[in-house]
Parts: sequence; C-alpha cells; structure tokens
Amino acid sequence: MKFLPLLAGHSPSRASVTCTYRCGDACFHDAPNTSDNPTFADVLGAVSRRGALKATAVVALAAGTPLALAAPATATAAPEGRPKPPPGTDYQRVRPNTLDAVVVPEGYQQGIVIRWGDAVLPGAPEFDFDHQTAAAQAKQFGYNCDFAALLPLDRSGLSSLLVTNHEYTSEEFMFRGYDRDNPTAEQVKIAWAAHGLTVVQVSRGRNTGHLRPKMSRYNRRITLHTPFKVTGPAAGSDLLKTAVDPTGTVVLGTMNNCAGGVTPWGTILSGEENINQYFGNADTVTDPVKRKRLARYGINGTATTRKWERFGARWDIAREPNEANRFGWVIELDPHDPDSTPVKHTHLGRFKHETANIRIAEDGRVVAYSGDDERFEYIYKFISKGRVKPGDSGHARRHNMTLLDDGTLYVGRFTGDSPAAEIDGTGKLPGDGEFDGSGEWIPLASGRKSFVDGMTAEEVYVFTREAADKVGATKMDRPEDIQAHPRTGRIYCALSNNVDRGKPGKEGATEPNPRLNNKHGQVLEFEERRGDALALTFSWRLFLVCGDPASPDTYFAGFPKDQVSPISSPDNVAFDKHGNLWISTDSAGALGINDGLYSVPLEGRNRGELKLFLTVPRGAETCGPIVEEKIVTVCVQHPGEVDGANADKPASHWPDGGETQPRPSVVAVWKPGRRGLSDIGS
Repeated sequence: MKFLPLLAGHSPSRASVTCTYRCGDACFHDAPNTSDNPTFADVLGAVSRRGALKATAVVALAAGTPLALAAPATATAAPEGRPKPPPGTDYQRVRPNTLDAVVVPEGYQQGIVIRWGDAVLPGAPEFDFDHQTAAAQAKQFGYNCDFAALLPLDRSGLSSLLVTNHEYTSEEFMFRGYDRDNPTAEQVKIAWAAHGLTVVQVSRGRNTGHLRPKMSRYNRRITLHTPFKVTGPAAGSDLLKTAVDPTGTVVLGTMNNCAGGVTPWGTILSGEENINQYFGNADTVTDPVKRKRLARYGINGTATTRKWERFGARWDIAREPNEANRFGWVIELDPHDPDSTPVKHTHLGRFKHETANIRIAEDGRVVAYSGDDERFEYIYKFISKGRVKPGDSGHARRHNMTLLDDGTLYVGRFTGDSPAAEIDGTGKLPGDGEFDGSGEWIPLASGRKSFVDGMTAEEVYVFTREAADKVGATKMDRPEDIQAHPRTGRIYCALSNNVDRGKPGKEGATEPNPRLNNKHGQVLEFEERRGDALALTFSWRLFLVCGDPASPDTYFAGFPKDQVSPISSPDNVAFDKHGNLWISTDSAGALGINDGLYSVPLEGRNRGELKLFLTVPRGAETCGPIVEEKIVTVCVQHPGEVDGANADKPASHWPDGGETQPRPSVVAVWKPGRRGLSDIGS
C-alpha cells in the first residue's frame, strides 16, 4: 500500500488545503510565540520522584522501518500471547487503511445520523449542492462538524439532544467553480451560516443504535448572526467595544469552534480556536503595542483567504480594530432552553481554545481545564469562587452558568525529573524509564486583580498568551482536548504534534515534549497533588508517545509495542463506562493512513494496549467521539479534503456514494445482539 503524497515544505500531518481553511496556513508561518520565557533546561531540577503516576516502564523497542500497511482494511484477530482484553476493548481491531469509507470492527453496524445540509429547523429545504443559499443553510446542519454531545431527554436514553460544533468552512469543496480571489456575497453569507453550532433532537429504537433526527422545539442553529452575551471580568472592557457594540457586551456569533465539553449541569462548553484567519488588513495597524498583540495571536497580513473583510466591516482590522478581541473565548450554550442567549466567558482567558472541560472539587467549586492549540502554547486551569448548585432545574443551570465568571485563572509549568542530557530529542526514554516529573499552576488573574507585572486584569483576559509568556509557562506541543477521568480524577491531554520543535531559534526537546520535529504527538497524564482538584501542584507523565510502534521513538505506557495499533496526532479524548480512554486523531496522514478512533486501557496488565476501533474516509478527520454503553458516535470532518481536489474534482464520495459530493457527517456505530443492542467492546 502506498503512503499518501505529501506537499513539499508542508507539514506532513494534513493536506495543505485543510491548513488553509481551518487554521489559516498556521504551519506555513512562524509560531506566534516568540517569547524568551525560561526554557525547560533553565527550570530543570532534581525533583523527587512522586509515586502517584508511576507504572512499570520498559525500554523502547529499537526499529527503524517505516509503518507497514496491510490490505484490505478488515478486522484482524489479536496476536497470541496478549492479555485478555478488558471490558470495553474486546473487539477485533481495524487495520490502518486509506479507504473512502468508515471502517468498523467485524460484527458492528454503522449509520449516518446527520449530514451537512440536512434539515434542522422547520421550513428547511432539501439540500441541493448546486443551489445552496444562505437562507437554507441557516436552517440546515452546518459544515465541518467537530465536537458532539448527546444529552438524554428521558431516562430510557431513546430520545436525546445532539449538539455539535461546526468548526470551519472549506469553500473550495462547497461550491463548484469557486474563485478564492473573488468569492460572491452569497457564498460568504452561506459560510457565515455554516459556522457555529447545531442542536437537534434525535431518537433511536430499543433494538438499534441508529440515531434519527427529528423536528423539535429544541432544534436550533447558532450562526455568525446569533447574539452572544459577554460575561466575566472583561465584559464591557474598552478592548471589546466596537461601533456596532459600544457596550462591549454583545457579540454576534461564534466561529472556528473546535472541541468542547458537557458541564455537570447539562450545558455545552465550546472553544473558539483559529480565529486569526478571519480578520484582514492587520498590516494597517501602526501602533507597535497593538501590532505586537495582534501578531501574538497570528493576526497579520493584508487580505484573508475567505475575503470576508470585503463584505463586512467587522472582519476588517482597519475599520473595527477590536472585533478580533471578541473571539477566542470559551462559549456556553444551554441546549435545553432554545430561547436562551449563549455566553462568552472572559474569565477563562482568550486564546485558541481547543476546549474547556469541568471537574467539580470536593467543596463544590468548579475547575476548568483548557489547552491553547498551537505550537509552543500553554495549558490553563481555572478555579471558580462559587459552588455548584445541585439539580437539573433551569434555576440551577442558570446559577451554574455563572460559575465560570468569577475565580482565578492559572497557567501550567511542567518540570522534568531527568538530567537534561537524557532528553536528547530522539524520543529515547531517559534512564528512569519514562518521561515524567512535577508541575505547578501559576496564577494570572482573579476577578479584577492581575498577578502579572505590567498588565491589568482586563489585559490578562484579552491577551492571555502575553500574560502566560511573562510568567514563564511551559511551551507545549499543541495542547488539544483535555479531560479529567470521571473516577480517578487524573487529567489526560492530547498534544497533537509540533514539527517546529528544535528548528533554529525554536525551543528544543523538553521532557514533556521530548522529540524534535514532532510529527506524531503524545498523550499527557497528570494528577493534582493528593488528587485534590484545587491543588496548585501536580505530578505528570507521558502516557503515550505516538507514531509507528516499530519506531524507537514511540512509547505505549510500557505495553509491548508489537501488540498495539499505530497512531498519529491525538486530538480528542473521551472515557467509557469501564474507565478506558478513547482517542480520536487528526492528521494520521503523517503515517500515510486514515484518521481513526482508538481505545486504550488505563489500568492493569493492559494499560497502554492501544487498539484501532474505526477509521474515517480519505482526507477526513475523526472528531468529537461519544462513547456510550450501547453506541459510539464520531463526527467525520472534511471528507475528501486532499490536495488537488475540490468540488469540481471530488476525491471522496462519502457518505452517499456514486458521484455525489462528500459531506461532513455524524456517524453512529453499534453492536447488534440477539435481543437488541450489545455493549460496545464486549
């Protein structure tokens, strides 16, 4: 089987066209973090080993051959001698492949839940690729679904609310004959309507996992025209005021929403990520402080890829210099109240939020973790001042939605416990057998009080990256989804990749980021001191160092590497009822294979036994996994998005087959049994 072709000079992780539309060609530009905060070597010390996260370690197996792919992509039996799979992972793994299909294990079934353009609101017309309109799109399922959540509406679990993000639009795949230099007004308006979120009621029968959308009073589309209320200590700041909103408290819409989370009170958190690419004419700014702050967020240059600045002043830095400051936040939506106004929480800071996920401390205070998804960026933590009000009433939800507006925002500093000479950039394990150490949370601001010299509290919230630079936070390899284990409280963070690590002028290998030219990423596991969510120190270790198991620079928590699946660019994480970790990938093309969803036990003899559960079609990314007892769903984002393809030359015909255009979709997977549904992975 041939490896997927790579574009010269481009990151091997994904197609260049995906970079263009999702992150504004971030990998073609220098990382915005040019700070000279202390390097890993500067803070490296002889730290006493902490026992909370220790496990048996093995020396990495040495091999230098590239990943060997076997065809066809059918399931394969487990090799002899492997420990019995624990509950939740007892399925025949899928082989890596490059097929234009969703491939699931033998004995499982799948079905499309909802596709781009499917009706969500009453009056939505049937999707017509060649005659799409903005009015239609505003009532239809948006483009490039990413995060997803299922919120049950009854105890049977047969009726639920499906909530999804729509991260970005790929105009060349949405319109035939698209002219990137001269988009039409209608094409731009369609894109505005295709961003945001969707809430749709879904139902399923007792004997099938097939989710079916239905018209409901709960159904809702959030677009770039939907009003959001700005909350928290930066609300009303002069830094957020515009000609349209002189109060600095109301923003129209949300965009580039990546991962998210379900709060314990039943609302949805969603992170605004690559917002920089939407704002044009930053080069007109002459004030050196403002120019530097824009550049720190990757906002520079003249015209944007989508040319939105031609059709609305808000996208033009020259005309509305503060509009960019109104994006890059964590938003919260109450799907149970279709008339509610979603909010943007300023106390969680402004950066390229992959997500935010909640853990409740023993005293009822809320702790939120969030990663800044860009090369050499940081991991953050927020601790609320107020406490959770129990119950699922509307009153309780309204109270709990204010908890993220008052507290303290922190940023992480990670210190390794190995001599600097043992972290040589090759990924070779240090002498103690694993990459591990300790860390601390550094306060940035609390309410109206700043802990950062030379910055007001408002500036800390709006220019959070600058504040984290000043306090010497640890530069990480693209922090993506981050979640606390529901039973152990340990936190797991996907660090996707960083091909710039070790380049001239860039930070080299560090113990939490141990490889130069890191194409494949790692999964970080850390535990707050004594398991206390409110603690300000922690211990950490790398649970997975991803890539080809045959390569010496990979590590799978000490599990034999000849018995695991290959994985590249971990993105989203989730947990099943048995406590296993599930990982979806973005950009497995670095290994020449399609992206997928994997399971891996976190405890016992099978800790680290990574298994590929499903793969998505060529050019697609696996997003927003939901892992329930009877069903697994994933969002299949940008199918067929490969270099050289477009709406006139589609590289995929998934999900509808024939000569149809590819459509981002939500897919459900289940295991049928004699008397209905069987448990996933049983």
